[in-house]
Amino acid sequence: MTPTLVRNQLGADASAPADAGTRARDWAEIQERMLAPLYEAVYDRMEVGAATRMLSLGCGSGLAMLVAAARGAHVTGVDSDRERLALARARLLPDAGWDDAPAHSPHPARRRARLLEEGRPAPAGADGAPYNLITVFEPIGCAAGDSEGLVPALRSAVPLAVRGASVVLTSWGPPERCATAAVLRVAARLAESARPPRTEPGRWRPTLRDDLEDVAARAGLKPDGSGRVSCPFGYADVGSAVRGLLSTGLFDAAVRATDRSQVEKEVAEALHPYRREDGTVWMPNVFRYLVCVT
Repeated sequence: MTPTLVRNQLGADASAPADAGTRARDWAEIQERMLAPLYEAVYDRMEVGAATRMLSLGCGSGLAMLVAAARGAHVTGVDSDRERLALARARLLPDAGWDDAPAHSPHPARRRARLLEEGRPAPAGADGAPYNLITVFEPIGCAAGDSEGLVPALRSAVPLAVRGASVVLTSWGPPERCATAAVLRVAARLAESARPPRTEPGRWRPTLRDDLEDVAARAGLKPDGSGRVSCPFGYADVGSAVRGLLSTGLFDAAVRATDRSQVEKEVAEALHPYRREDGTVWMPNVFRYLVCVT
């Protein structure tokens, strides 16, 4: 059920993760909801409501947009993952053809939501009003190179917003505050086990304190406050936890370096300290957001 934690493009490798449709469903049905407290905290702080015209970069399967639309906001989402966009369409408005619905459409969701495939222009709403909030709910800071595509995306999006619009960036919190970091270290170890070692973007690395400030500076944004939000990852069982975590993309380099079954086995083993007596898995995490102005 939002955007990916980290989403990497996959090649046609025999060791690649499960098919894109299964991966997208695992994200939407298992993993995306883990970030719901982050969405709510940001929307509370930004006072998201009927006056909000939000552009969501990397909107994924649309949960963050759905939460904003429920508050009355007009939302536009952009993403490169067609499978996740299809799920976002089904979630936000199951009727066919809603993207191009006229502003006078009787269905309120048709007036408040749009989805665009990344690579296409992302103009403001049909009535010509510019955006006043840009959000990036794909947390950075947990994989090498995970912010490289974000800076140009922000530079392209900012001209579509009003002067002084708010931009919210998100990242993982300090590793010592994120139980999931211990499991993600499995990804780094397996990726490094390849011979020769893999050095491509997407390999896990510890979050740095100034990751968000660095992105803001490179995108020409002015920081204007920040916050931290508790986002525990809770799963019904170890199998669900493995599927959810692998849907994030953070284990892609490990899968390419070894194979999916090996990664699943080692992730399951790394989850044992977080398994409770009833079989559920519970991992406390903290995420950080940075509010900027254009």
